[in-house]
Amino acid sequence: MKEKDVLSFSCIELVALFEREFPSIVQGANLSKDWKEFEQFLRGYVRLALAKHSTSSSIKRFFKMFMNEARHIRDFSTGQKIRYEPIKWLWQALRGEGDGIHPDFLLDWYYLFKKYRTDEVVLPDRARCDQWRERWKTGMDEDVARERWENRERICGLLIGKIEKRGKLNTRYRFEGEMSPERKRELVGEWWGDYKFHLALAVRDPDELNLFMGNTLSPELMELLHRAKQKGIPFFVTPYYLSLLSIRTDGYDDSTIRGYVIYSEELVENFGQIRAWEKEDVVEPGKPNAAGWLLPNATNIHRRYPEVAIFIPDSMGRACGGLCALCQRMYDFQKGHLNFNLDRLKPTDGWEVKMERLMMYYEHDSQLRDILITGGDALMSQNQTLEKILDAVFRMAVRKRELNKRRGKGKKYAEIQRVRLGSRLLAYLPNRVNDGLIEVLKRFREKAEQVGIQQFFIQTHFESPLEVTEEAIHAARRLLEAGWMITNQAVFTVAASRRGHTARLREVLNRIGILTYYTFSVKGFEENYALFAPNSRSVQEMSEEKAGGDLSMELEKEVLELLEYPERIPAELPLLLDKFRQPFLATDRNVMNLPGIGKSMTYQTVGMTKEGKRILHFSLDVGRRHSPQVDHEGSIYIVESKSIAAYLRQLQALGERVEDYSSLWDYAEGRTESRFALFEYPEPRIEITGDFTNLGIDS
Repeated sequence: MKEKDVLSFSCIELVALFEREFPSIVQGANLSKDWKEFEQFLRGYVRLALAKHSTSSSIKRFFKMFMNEARHIRDFSTGQKIRYEPIKWLWQALRGEGDGIHPDFLLDWYYLFKKYRTDEVVLPDRARCDQWRERWKTGMDEDVARERWENRERICGLLIGKIEKRGKLNTRYRFEGEMSPERKRELVGEWWGDYKFHLALAVRDPDELNLFMGNTLSPELMELLHRAKQKGIPFFVTPYYLSLLSIRTDGYDDSTIRGYVIYSEELVENFGQIRAWEKEDVVEPGKPNAAGWLLPNATNIHRRYPEVAIFIPDSMGRACGGLCALCQRMYDFQKGHLNFNLDRLKPTDGWEVKMERLMMYYEHDSQLRDILITGGDALMSQNQTLEKILDAVFRMAVRKRELNKRRGKGKKYAEIQRVRLGSRLLAYLPNRVNDGLIEVLKRFREKAEQVGIQQFFIQTHFESPLEVTEEAIHAARRLLEAGWMITNQAVFTVAASRRGHTARLREVLNRIGILTYYTFSVKGFEENYALFAPNSRSVQEMSEEKAGGDLSMELEKEVLELLEYPERIPAELPLLLDKFRQPFLATDRNVMNLPGIGKSMTYQTVGMTKEGKRILHFSLDVGRRHSPQVDHEGSIYIVESKSIAAYLRQLQALGERVEDYSSLWDYAEGRTESRFALFEYPEPRIEITGDFTNLGIDS
């Protein structure tokens, strides 16, 4: 029987399937007077399987079902009390008495029992993984580039009309006097290379979005997008990024990047009631956040770990080059803390004084040595503004270093060693990397190195190899030449999780000098249901496709030596890959962000809901320090957003062969990967105190 057939089975059909393939289990359910007796029967059933396969991971998973004596758990992400009775529900379902039990619940049990027949794990070979990876188009492919040139020509024509309607409302991008159509087209072509042109002419309305996409959006989708606008969800898509989308019926598969622009039914439905997944981002004056840290306010500094705190300036850095549909800070867009009112986001007269006061938080913290400037998007700040922010960081780093001269041995505070700029503009608007920005970054690095800052990262976000264009390659090369490393964080959406897609992204990014840093599971609640891929798929990808990029000790040594010279990376990293016959470097970690806790992929499946959603019991990443608050959190249970079967049906709808994912059901536990050496903090030049400042443990 084909897997794609059972995905559509009803509970009655699945019970009949159990009767055919596992008659003794159905008989045991029918003969047991209650579910407790059925539980004892299953224990005996599993012991027999254990005698045949003593190391079976599926048997271990089964016994996890019995380990929690309570009949409820607390979902760590929501705080809700969740019923937890999978054995009872299985007993009821097999007897035809299951009220409210979804077929997906039975399906997961079906594949668990199938696993008892054999514990053999068949991993795809290198050739198969290569086929999956090589099927994905990139932004550099000739046919893709040709279609995008056509898109650009069409969009430029529409921009001429838009500018004409605006008249003289914009002093920078307007047509003077009686210009010929040819001159107008020439001007728009020149402006296309100016990132501010794309920000000024960004699409902000569903109807305009449809117009710029050749009126290819369906009436049903347009109705949804109009509801999104009515609910207050911003629209902001640059002409450049729109030119990356295919509007042909026979065009390339742009599902991954289209999902960033087009909102889902669930997002629209839940906007207005979205809660912050990152619970530590919710700050009350004078009270510690969910991670235990005391912060100066709720809008400028976010913190989870001892060593690093996020800095969000009061500038255009509170905006982005586009609104990602799955943005982890959708909560802040909902509250208006982040927005696209670009003119109003210019720094006010009092901002520089406020910024110096905020820098004192880093200066007088005993553990902070890493500042991540983001937003929004760090590179949305204008060059002059960004330079002032970096100068403030520099002065803070100098003061922190000087203050340590007065502190005794064992009492010294951590000094700033790493500065990061978080930006998606390399994908959304690569022309932002202009001469002025490069000069700002060079100047800062040259003087920052003199005060002990050793690591300079642009932390970007490419989601698809289709986003890697000639413009993006040029931008990356310039940043590397300026001495800033570029690392990438991808989000493992349904479309991005298709076989070979993320591996292809790693390959393409490495070829242009970008290292991968994290591959994140989708965060959020019901609003991100459409985009969420189960963690089992992340572990499957890590174990199967990503394994082709594992670094030998010799390769890692040569890579680390090369990384000391960022300007050499674009030319020499591809040569290293070829030398070791390796498609990419698996330097990223597949992880899930646990609210208020940190990143981890160490978990065990301990149960299911009636809907077939797996319940995961997470453990901490032992490879890094956490806030002492973590010691008070207790068990960390996360109920996944969707069942395995629901996810596979989404893949089917995208044209995937479900058979290619057949081992997915077996991935019921994960283990967090170790960090690539580049991402470890350098050894401090001094002995740092073990005492914490700015900490208020809430027990």
